[in-house]
Amino acid sequence: MDAESSSSGNGESAGPRGRKTNISIVIPWLERHQPFPAVTRALSEPNGLLAAGGDLSTERLLDAYRRGIFPWYSEGQPVLWWSPDPRMVLVPGEVRLSRSLRKRLRRRNCEVRTDSAFHDVISACAEPRAREAGTWITSEMASAYAALHSAGYAHCVETWIEGRLAGGLYGVAIGRMFYGESMFSRETDASKIALAHLARQLERWQFGLIDCQMATPHLASLGAREIPRVDFLRAVAELVNYPTRFGPWRFDDDLFD
Repeated sequence: MDAESSSSGNGESAGPRGRKTNISIVIPWLERHQPFPAVTRALSEPNGLLAAGGDLSTERLLDAYRRGIFPWYSEGQPVLWWSPDPRMVLVPGEVRLSRSLRKRLRRRNCEVRTDSAFHDVISACAEPRAREAGTWITSEMASAYAALHSAGYAHCVETWIEGRLAGGLYGVAIGRMFYGESMFSRETDASKIALAHLARQLERWQFGLIDCQMATPHLASLGAREIPRVDFLRAVAELVNYPTRFGPWRFDDDLFD
């Protein structure tokens, strides 16, 4: 999509993790140091599109997350910023685990590591998936989150099976708020194992929410639910003001004893 400051753009755009459509929209264009507009100015269609432009500096990304905003765009587009309403969230203590997954977690036939292979995890998340054309995790995005990881804010959870990285996820933590970005799975339940460990550890650390951004049936099956944006922002405003637990993270060994 071509976006210009306070002018209409005609072209392809899409909601976060959604299908592309042809639309004509009006959104603000952000210069490098220009602040974000109020999230109440976000569009209802596509849901949550707030602004374009700016950059993916660590400072810009942290400011965005603290305001309930996240970046998502495709190759060839400018950086697009989103704050959808409603917002899909997962309360760490409300993760739903199937009986078979619970049994597998107790068997411990895999190894869960944290922050040991961030670049591998984000590269795996960026791989094209079935029924999807291309990836939203561009090289620019990958570099930006690698910088967040180096700064201690971005984290990954990895599931290793027989010495191979089989699945995992990554996201950003500020205070007691975790913003999930993407997950991948090369073997059955590998990403669910990573998410289960993340949620259990975050519950122990008294994190309030895991941001899942947009609703999907898969996330709903794991216990995630939609809440109004105003409620999400109210929770974020409180949770990000707790001290941040900087990386590298290490999880407790007895999460599923």
